[in-house]
Amino acid sequence: MAALSGTLLLVALIGAVRDGGRSASTSPPAPRAAAVPEAATTGPATTQVAGAAPSGSAASAPGAGAGPSPSAGPDDPGPGGHAPLAPSTPIRLTIAGIGVAAPLLALGSDDRGRPELPPYSMPGTAGWLRDSPTPGAQGAAVVAGHVDTVDGPAVFWALSTVKAGASVEVTRVDGSTAVFTVDDIRTYPRKAFPDEAVYGPTRRAELRIITCGGRFDRTEHEYTSNVILFAHLTGAH
Repeated sequence: MAALSGTLLLVALIGAVRDGGRSASTSPPAPRAAAVPEAATTGPATTQVAGAAPSGSAASAPGAGAGPSPSAGPDDPGPGGHAPLAPSTPIRLTIAGIGVAAPLLALGSDDRGRPELPPYSMPGTAGWLRDSPTPGAQGAAVVAGHVDTVDGPAVFWALSTVKAGASVEVTRVDGSTAVFTVDDIRTYPRKAFPDEAVYGPTRRAELRIITCGGRFDRTEHEYTSNVILFAHLTGAH
């Protein structure tokens, strides 16, 4: 698959789809659509995701999460940032504020260029899109996971409740841990997904976490939006 910054094929990541109690895999469409949840309402016979929608307009840019200033160089992390780390495969994601401590799978794409999603049988697992940079390295690393399955909440059930300033840690195979600070969390309708802000190149080390949200459309059998967390590297140990 071509680099994300060139083709931007990885778009709307959707969580569990509910149809009469059955889950169905609905991989994101290949071109440009994607979205994020407001106070996400799940499908039939499920409860609402806790937390209010992020502040600000869904159509506006996500501030610091959109990337560094144009003047920042490859080794310039920008204000409050940390110099990018050498690439290393991520193996675990921790968001202590919402009780997430999830193993990470390396996700590829299918023959239509759509990203793989973690299997529904592993609701507590998230996935790193391996066509994106490794978390902590220069660029925007992308992580995706379900908000729920037919059996209940999944790894990013409470993602929409994370606040700006919260910490996200990614343990890497080289033994290091990349520490990110959350800049913003936004909800985008699937047809208004900010491709460039999520998948475009950045000069500092950044992180995007995507899950589904918004209203569950019983006709289309999918969520109407995606939640996107934007963060940047602020430490390592």
